[in-house]
Amino acid sequence: MNTKKILMYSTTWCPDCHRAEAFFKHYGVGFEKVDIEQSEGAAEIVMNLANGKRSVPTLVITDEAGGEQVLVNPRLPELAGALGITLN
Repeated sequence: MNTKKILMYSTTWCPDCHRAEAFFKHYGVGFEKVDIEQSEGAAEIVMNLANGKRSVPTLVITDEAGGEQVLVNPRLPELAGALGITLN
């Protein structure tokens, strides 16, 4: 079972965000979603994490020890690998 905390910065209109969200739901992965157009300061956080770009989805994955991994607009195989999930 995945014990990592996942924070996904997204927008309502982003197809890649919808794809990531469907992936999480399909595999039963819990996550928190932050709409960068609705949450004050979220767009600036994304720009800091994504080399000055407002790229979504930007994911911050925190493991049990507090270590963070940032994925900027990952493809599904990259996302699955970061979470230890075998794609089916």
